[in-house]
Amino acid sequence: MKIETLAVHAGHGIDSTTGAVALPIYLSTTFERSKDGSYPQGYDYIRSNNPNRDALERCLCELEGGVAAAAFSSGSAATMSVFQALQPGNHIIAPNDAYSGTSLLLREIVAPWGLEVSFVDLTNLSQVQEAIKANTKLIWVETPSNPLLKVTDIVKISAIAHQANALCVCDNTWATPIGQNPLKLGADLVVHSTTKYLGGHSDVLGGVVIAKVEDDFFNKIKNIQKIGGAVASPFDCWLVMRGIQTLPYRMRGHTENAMKVADFLNNHPQVEAVHYPGLKQHLGYQIAVEQMQLFGGMLSFQVKGGRDKAFEVVAKALLFTRATSLGGVESFIEHRASIEGVGTRTPENLLRVSIGLEHADDLIDDLNQALD
Repeated sequence: MKIETLAVHAGHGIDSTTGAVALPIYLSTTFERSKDGSYPQGYDYIRSNNPNRDALERCLCELEGGVAAAAFSSGSAATMSVFQALQPGNHIIAPNDAYSGTSLLLREIVAPWGLEVSFVDLTNLSQVQEAIKANTKLIWVETPSNPLLKVTDIVKISAIAHQANALCVCDNTWATPIGQNPLKLGADLVVHSTTKYLGGHSDVLGGVVIAKVEDDFFNKIKNIQKIGGAVASPFDCWLVMRGIQTLPYRMRGHTENAMKVADFLNNHPQVEAVHYPGLKQHLGYQIAVEQMQLFGGMLSFQVKGGRDKAFEVVAKALLFTRATSLGGVESFIEHRASIEGVGTRTPENLLRVSIGLEHADDLIDDLNQALD
C-alpha cells in the first residue's frame, strides 16, 4: 500500500466489542488472568504491554518498513534504551552536530557508565573511518542534523558500520517516514521522537525504536522498555496514532512552506547563511535528493550582526512562537545556542525555525519585518 493509505490504516481496526471506528483508549493498568493463570487476551500489565501501545508499534513498523518496535515515554528514553543495550567498554561514534539532548546523554550518562564515545563529522567519511576501533559497536546517525541540517549519507555510513560489525542507528525525527526511510538505506534501527512530526500538534510526548530485524540486540531494547518502565502511556499512543493519519499531507505542507521561506531568507540582505537541504547550494543537497523524498519543515539561518541581532529578530517575530520543540502545525523560532547552553557548538547568530502550516506568505512577511 502507498504511504497515505498506511498512515490511515496501519495499526487501526474496528473495535470488535462496540464497532467503534476510532481505536478506544485502554487505560487499565492490569488485565484479568484466566483460571489456569494464563492471559488469553495477550495482556497482563501495562508496563509489559497495552493495546494502544501495540497498535502504535505496529503502525510505525509498517510506515518505516521494520519488523518490530518499542514505544517509549519520550524520544530521549527511546534513544537511551539503544545505548543501554550496549555493554560497558563498547565504543560509539556519534555526530558532532546533533540534538543537544543526545549529546548530553552520551557525555553525562553513557560515558561515565563505561561506554566510549567519539564525536565526529559524519558527513566526512574519512573521519568516520578513522574513528572506527576494534570495540566500535554502534554508529549514531542524525540526518538532517540539528541545528545545522547537515546531510549524512546513510548508505555509506551503514556500509562502514557493517564492515566493522557495528550497528547503524538513525534518528529519523526530522525527516519522518514520509521524507526518508533509513532501514531501506542500510540502517539497522530507526529512532523517532514521536513528540514532533508524528504527533504533529505539540500536545504529546513520546519516542520509538524500530528494528529492521528482531534480533538479540532489539530484544534487549524491549527488555529495557519492560523492566525500566519508561513506556508510552495509552493516551499518548492514541494521540500519536491520530496525528500519523494526516502525516503525509502535513509533511508536504511543511516542506512546501519551508522551501519558500528558505528561498526568501537566502536572498535577504540581513541573512548571512541559510541551512536547508532543499537549497541547491547546500553542501548535502545531492545526497538529500538521492535519499529523501521530502526535505522537511526544519531550517536554520544565521543573521548578520551576531547574537544581539539574532535575539532582536526573535523578539520582533509575531507569527512565530518563541518556543523550543518542532513539528507542530504552528511555526516556532528560537536562538538555539542559548537553549543548548555551555559548550554549544552552534553559532551565536543562528536561529532555528520549525515551519508550520500557516500560509507561507504570512510567514515570510513576519520574518521580513523582524529582520528589517
